[in-house]
Amino acid sequence: MTFNENARLDPSRVRRTSGRRGAVVGGGSVLGVIAIVVLSQLFGVDLSGLLGGGATSTEVSSTSTSESLEHCTTGSSANEDVDCRMVGAYNSLNTYWAGQVDGYRDPGLNLFTQSVSTRCGNATSATGPFYCPGDETIYIDTDFFDVLQSQFGATGGELSQMYIIAHEAGHHISTLTGAMSQADRSGTGPASDSVRIELQADCYAGAWVGSATTIKDSNGVTFLEPVTKAQIADALDAAATVGDDRIQQQGTGQINPDAWTHGSSEQRQRWFTTGMTSGPQSCDTLTVPAGQL
Repeated sequence: MTFNENARLDPSRVRRTSGRRGAVVGGGSVLGVIAIVVLSQLFGVDLSGLLGGGATSTEVSSTSTSESLEHCTTGSSANEDVDCRMVGAYNSLNTYWAGQVDGYRDPGLNLFTQSVSTRCGNATSATGPFYCPGDETIYIDTDFFDVLQSQFGATGGELSQMYIIAHEAGHHISTLTGAMSQADRSGTGPASDSVRIELQADCYAGAWVGSATTIKDSNGVTFLEPVTKAQIADALDAAATVGDDRIQQQGTGQINPDAWTHGSSEQRQRWFTTGMTSGPQSCDTLTVPAGQL
């Protein structure tokens, strides 16, 4: 989607940090660690299991420096700069969800480079975007948008980028509503709670997209211009690209539904569309019968 050039953005709650990565240690090779992290934590929620111990673990020591985002104050800047685009989407998402969820509180947003320290553990750029319930913060290395295209074959586009932050914001909503704590995320499979939580985040992302062009800034100016069919297609393509079946097929040449943690490409696209057409009240994926998931 394209931002209204006159829309007012507020970057005050968004951090841009640059970390310096330390050594990666533990069982397995560095490439093996990265592969496991990417495949199992792409659009993940809790990093503590992989990043804190086990047979294959990582320890990332890093120092970080903060960079200013004070240039991200208008919709025009969001159309030209990916960091500002994340600021604009973040502002719009918070405005939308504040009107949907009682007692809503904004999540944090950290745009990082190389590495970052969180209450869910230390992470590197190889982890991909994620939401940490421990500090209620969304973490995104915006270089991941290029990875989606170059390594996963996504078509790209502005809405596909905003789908990513909207998905992670969806995890924040699941945390606020208690769905995250109610789910048993230890299991896998196409009808597991792990998959249900991820599909709920996709549905919530779609709900925001469905209403995004009505959401206004503090001056009463809409953040975003009307979405086009091509932009929706880009977002759906991004959802399909990170489907478990697509990732498994690309990584191993085989599809194993019993190992799914995020849902198939078809499931992810369908629930995004459900949210977009029917709103957040349609996103109770935890109670949907397995055959309808």
